[in-house]
Amino acid sequence: MVLNAQGFGFPWSVTDTGRITVSGGDEMLQGKIIQVLFTAPGERVHKPEFGCGLFNLVFEPNDAVLAAAMEFTIGQALVRWLKDEMKIDGVSVSHQDEMILVEIAYTKIKDRTAQAMRIRFK
Repeated sequence: MVLNAQGFGFPWSVTDTGRITVSGGDEMLQGKIIQVLFTAPGERVHKPEFGCGLFNLVFEPNDAVLAAAMEFTIGQALVRWLKDEMKIDGVSVSHQDEMILVEIAYTKIKDRTAQAMRIRFK
């Protein structure tokens, strides 16, 4: 079975008939972004450097220094692990009280379309 530009669904899911869900296009790329962000370096046996390490920052004060560190960390990780699929146009992190909002602007390499993704941390 050949799947063009498709991957396993993220998160992993199984249909009522027992088949694994497949996804492609924007959904697959957004799943990869989430995997990079929420995987800690050392978690993957065969790729110990894979990931972003955001959870290492969980106990840091929610201030401008944390926002800048997250912008840098996220940008570097996405460039390193997804450079063949997307060009990072910008990463913006804002903080307010106990919430952090991450906005990632990127251009897909395949069709040169601009996309954006927002993730909220509480």
